[in-house]
Amino acid sequence: MDNDNRAEYLAPQQDMRFLMDEMPGPVSTGDASIDNNDALFVLDMAAKFAQNELVPINAQCDKEGCTFDNGQVTLPKAMKAAFEQYANDGWMGLSMPEQWGGQALPEKLSTCVGEILTSANHTFSMTPALTMSACRAIISHGTAELKETYLKNMISGKWTGTMCLTESHCGSDLGLIRSKATEQGEHYKISGNKIFISSGKHDGSRNIIHLVLARLEGAPTGIKGLSLFLVPEKIENESAEWVKENGVHCIGIEEKMGMHGNPTCSMSFEASVGYLIGEQNKGINAMFTMMNEMRLGASLQGIGLSERSYQKAVNYAAERTQMRSLTGVKAKDKEADPLLVHPDVRRMLLTQKVLAEGGRALAQFCSDLLEKSHQDDCDKETIKLLDMLTPIAKGFCTETGLESASYAVQIHGGHGYIQETGAEQLYRDGRISTLYEGTTGIQALDLLGRKILGTQGKSLMSFTKLMHQLVKENSDSEPQKALLDVLAKYSKEWPDLTMKIGMKAMKNPDEAGAASFDYLMYSGYVSLAYFWAKMALVAQAILDGKREAKSDSMSTVFLEAKIKNAQFYFDRVLPRAEAHKLAMMAGANSMMDITDEQFLIQG
Repeated sequence: MDNDNRAEYLAPQQDMRFLMDEMPGPVSTGDASIDNNDALFVLDMAAKFAQNELVPINAQCDKEGCTFDNGQVTLPKAMKAAFEQYANDGWMGLSMPEQWGGQALPEKLSTCVGEILTSANHTFSMTPALTMSACRAIISHGTAELKETYLKNMISGKWTGTMCLTESHCGSDLGLIRSKATEQGEHYKISGNKIFISSGKHDGSRNIIHLVLARLEGAPTGIKGLSLFLVPEKIENESAEWVKENGVHCIGIEEKMGMHGNPTCSMSFEASVGYLIGEQNKGINAMFTMMNEMRLGASLQGIGLSERSYQKAVNYAAERTQMRSLTGVKAKDKEADPLLVHPDVRRMLLTQKVLAEGGRALAQFCSDLLEKSHQDDCDKETIKLLDMLTPIAKGFCTETGLESASYAVQIHGGHGYIQETGAEQLYRDGRISTLYEGTTGIQALDLLGRKILGTQGKSLMSFTKLMHQLVKENSDSEPQKALLDVLAKYSKEWPDLTMKIGMKAMKNPDEAGAASFDYLMYSGYVSLAYFWAKMALVAQAILDGKREAKSDSMSTVFLEAKIKNAQFYFDRVLPRAEAHKLAMMAGANSMMDITDEQFLIQG
């Protein structure tokens, strides 16, 4: 029943090659480009590192956990060694600018590597992702001096980074932040406490660079009075050595449901030296540069969780024998047939698979937009489209990733509920992804309120236009006509439903809040339908000889499976959008008419 570590997870390189080679073409970055063969070589090296170094230590680090002793936090030994090797091998700055030691490789490639890391070892992936997102905030909003001082050591992995937002009295409501900043000439003194700080303290790097939201004296209340500060754990001494303590203390680590190999810290800043990033009272703008990239990173965690859950479950289902097939004996040499023959097991497995591969296509699309957004001449439509798709990717892909992890436990049956198989760890570790970087409810409000209604639907129309174009350009595709007809319906329905919700929300804002979760999930299912239709069309064209595959790895078996998986998605998963449509159009009354007293009835 147990597989060796290498069989436990294999990076889905063939599907990633399909996306990079066949949809939509060469991988490029800004004014530089990378040959696809070189990109695929990097991908292969990342897969080997993940499979050989990260998969084997996943369960071990979960059991060992992190330790806290008098302000010091120790990582599991294998986790620390793996991170040091990762940094020494040059993986940290994969898509970072070359001038600060990065490799300036495409976001598309970095996205694939990010998914591989989180599938192989979700806990490990946290510190690199946080550090690179902090680097993006410094690049976008920091002074030239801050960039020169901090970026090289962070991109090399010698130093790591964090994002310090949450306080004990405020989670998503950042306007309640009480941490204070006092101006002291060229720097500031930061005081306050933060909680739930991933990688806030550990022995895996020589210095930790915290990006801290705090409030200047006399600043406006709410989020409009927040500023962002770079606060190093250690600062330079008189000998220009970065060893002097800066009043940054870890006062405890959390005992968590999962993610045991990464410390979640409570941090105290005691008159710590900090440096302003961006402008005073506009810290939320600078922070969201980091936050939005972390949200896209969290979407990869959901996609990676679906992929890992599928691989674990399908391997088990192919080997585990239980009962006979409803249509007769399939494994005559065994006393029972493999789980894989049973329709309901196939339902769960295929759902995992189409959510993973559909989510991956969405992530690749977002990475293209992210690449463009880093360029000086990026157009506003690209920014708006990325802004709209980010909460969909984060909210939808993490929710469906958790569903996939639940299926992995279910397919294992009782064996999924015990530690030995590792299925339960996938669920425990993955549960956080729907919570941090903004809960699913926060993503839903952001999507409907700010990103769509806030742009008068322009961002949505940018995407539905792509749906319409796909249908129009492939009107002669008989094999996929049924899929395209369904897609055409949703390309019209989605904006219409949005307008109806918007009209109701103008009279009662609670209507938007009541509809938001179902609206996000509807949007996610419809978005993935676009990518599945597109993938099916590409696969069909290659099979029919209407276009030549750019990669030799595109086997007939793989391409035919793509088409079959697209059909499964449209037949068995996309119909969920109809239920979400009914729910979001039902209105707010049945939610809001219940009194507080009626909620609190007990006993």
